[in-house]
Amino acid sequence: MMNLLNVRKGQFVYYKNKLHKVYSVKPFLKTSVHLIRLYDYEQDLATAKEIDYYKPKHLDSFVFNHQRYTLDQHTKAKVGDYILVIDPRPDSLDSHHLHAIEIVSSIENNGVITNKANGIKHNEYWVMVPGLLEEATIIDLQEDSPTDMEKISKLEQPGTEPITPKIGDIYQKNDSDPILQTMVTATEGTTVYLGHNIKVSIDELTNSEKWSYMHNIFHQ
Repeated sequence: MMNLLNVRKGQFVYYKNKLHKVYSVKPFLKTSVHLIRLYDYEQDLATAKEIDYYKPKHLDSFVFNHQRYTLDQHTKAKVGDYILVIDPRPDSLDSHHLHAIEIVSSIENNGVITNKANGIKHNEYWVMVPGLLEEATIIDLQEDSPTDMEKISKLEQPGTEPITPKIGDIYQKNDSDPILQTMVTATEGTTVYLGHNIKVSIDELTNSEKWSYMHNIFHQ
């Protein structure tokens, strides 16, 4: 179990036996820790006492958004690879953080440029190699559970499109005054349509600096 003071954005944690990543922390809310379940990118709300911290290691393997990857600190990134930021040291123009997962857009001598326009040095990240590498350790579950593992295995579908926010999700715009909360009304590819005639990309909507997920009206 964790103390709220020790919970940070980007941390890998176990919640209800499944691997999650901390999406944001809202100290004044009862369920103050917002999580993304890695294997299907579903969102969960939890308290700090309900989660357990996990530090990713070389050759750890997990399903991310329906596809299995293995962390390899020795593999050199190629354009199109997913990378996991292990030791973030952003300069004033970059915004990557601990355990940010980004896609490599170009390669430079000292590092890579990602799809979020971050310059990340080669010693700041590990490559998420597709598939299960030899000697890899599967970390999807905190404890063995045939039922949970079967569910995760069924979701391992190479080529599956990324999960988008769902119709009925309520998001709050963090820089609005007065406070603006709006609902997802439709999705099309990587574009999300919200109430108040707002149209954003998935990357923008899932950026916790700009938007905060509140709840889904159909899950109450």
